Amino acid sequence: MSCILHIETSTDVCSVAVSEDAQVIFEQENRDGHNHATLLAPYVRDALSFADSHAIPVDAVAVSSGPGSYTGLRIGVSEAKGVAYGLNIPLIEIPTLKLMCVPILLYHEDIEDDALLCPMIDARRMEVYAAVYNRALRPVRDVQADIVTEETYRELLDKHIIYFFGNGSAKCKDVICHPNARFIDDIVPLAKHMAPLAEMAHARGEFVDTAYFEPFYLKEFQATVAKRPF
Repeated sequence: MSCILHIETSTDVCSVAVSEDAQVIFEQENRDGHNHATLLAPYVRDALSFADSHAIPVDAVAVSSGPGSYTGLRIGVSEAKGVAYGLNIPLIEIPTLKLMCVPILLYHEDIEDDALLCPMIDARRMEVYAAVYNRALRPVRDVQADIVTEETYRELLDKHIIYFFGNGSAKCKDVICHPNARFIDDIVPLAKHMAPLAEMAHARGEFVDTAYFEPFYLKEFQATVAKRPF
């Protein structure tokens, strides 16, 4: 029996959920853009109030750990650490790309048994953060920053059907033209989909050091200077 608070802020979507024994009992999300700094703390407060009002003690905090938006990840991890410290409960990290595979496995029953899953997070131009998993969520190819061309995934595509999804996949549809390439739209990382992965991590005691944990940025943050208006 476990109750886990889930926090996801790796993309434009800000979401929070509470699960009990891997079943989601509370969720909030906003897809309007970069409002994480404003929305996250109230969402977390509402989630904790919900658990408290139902006399359910929160046993752990799970946070989506990246890769993704540098600012979004920092906001999410900072909030998760604060809750973990404040409640004296352990912290669980959930890799963002693996998290994105959960709704595929839950809601797309027609996927072939030997197909591979390739979640993609948009980076810049034709670059994406991507990994390749099998249906058991074992990594076939580790997380990388890929500059996508028609050759990027050809070696795997020659042997397997691969499902591409996530906010980085849309720009790849016209580039990845292999007959084994499939695309699934409207998949974003959400807190409610963290529940099964977080529940397994909690059962195994797979916690991270709250003091020293950092998000997986994959690439260093690069500040840009705004162009002068004249």
